[in-house]
Amino acid sequence: MEQVVVVDAVRTPVGRRDGGLSAVHPATLLARVLSELLRRTQVDGNQVQQVITGCVTEVGEQSFNIGRTAWLSAGLYEQVGATTVDAQCGSSQQAFTLAAGLIRGGLAEVVVASGVESMSRIPIGSNYKKELGFGRPVTPEYLERYRFLNQFQAAEAIAAKWDVTRERADEFGLLSQQRAKAAWAEGHFEGQVVPVETVAKDEGLRETSLEALSNLKAVVPDGIHTAGTASQISDGAAAVLLASERWAVEHGVKPQAVVVDSMLIGVDPVTMLTGPHEVTPPLLRRNHLAMGDIDLVEINEAFASIVLSWADVVDADMRRVNPNGGAIALGHPLGATGAVLITKAVHELQRTAGRYALVTMCCGGGLGTGTLLERAS
Repeated sequence: MEQVVVVDAVRTPVGRRDGGLSAVHPATLLARVLSELLRRTQVDGNQVQQVITGCVTEVGEQSFNIGRTAWLSAGLYEQVGATTVDAQCGSSQQAFTLAAGLIRGGLAEVVVASGVESMSRIPIGSNYKKELGFGRPVTPEYLERYRFLNQFQAAEAIAAKWDVTRERADEFGLLSQQRAKAAWAEGHFEGQVVPVETVAKDEGLRETSLEALSNLKAVVPDGIHTAGTASQISDGAAAVLLASERWAVEHGVKPQAVVVDSMLIGVDPVTMLTGPHEVTPPLLRRNHLAMGDIDLVEINEAFASIVLSWADVVDADMRRVNPNGGAIALGHPLGATGAVLITKAVHELQRTAGRYALVTMCCGGGLGTGTLLERAS
């Protein structure tokens, strides 16, 4: 099998809802990072064989195979194939897994994995609003088997199961903000962020304190999660260039990381958000690694209880988990977030000279993503 490498990865700043990126068409947003990715790597677009893009709410401006639209909007080659995939929050990480699989299987040598979501312009749930008159996305047979919780309810069920308290959640929410602020101040995101319009920095950072967080109202009655301990509604895009190791050597391209493994699994669709808990152990096992071998974890901070309960389950060292902040501080542009996390991981491994990184996400409907990366020597 072909060895798969990450040549480079870039992302936009993550924009807050109705913020600086909200005026930009999502295809234009993605086109910006696709163009910049090729410029930085000095790879000609006609050498790319496929583009695979993650996007969750594929309606309106995000419909019609947005990955293809973005590629053409960037003025790139018509003959390059493109696919848009939906694995809910893990969409662009699954795009990455599919891209790596194409290369590992010998079906392609150079593939771009990307993701985009403009939640300001296309609000979450727009593709199944009652007003459209197209019916519900779940069937009566589904509802006979499973309760249909929203994600806040699922996050509260997980908090109760693993005894994640309001105090722990608030402390973690504050930590995410503090780490993100420090990362920007110390230049940790230099080299990975592509300015768009007037936006050059992640917009979700907030000045806060434990006292301020403790005074926020819980979203679910008697729950622990507030606006300060859940991911932010956001806009953004990211793109990753993958290639076979052989192709990289032949073309004199120096990769940033090696793809060790990547997977998507299904979990209980009711609590739905335990994907990281269940994908981490088998991913480590089949690669003969332990959590102690992992220098960096990028786990999506959908809710504080997800990260904290996952850390308890796998015995993670929290000093290595989201060291530059996560979605609580930076935001969560749904279909883009997987590629954003991979971008952050690739650059952080290079910055710190760490060896292994784990990227993992929980996803609506009960899915879990996991990717292991190794820094290229």
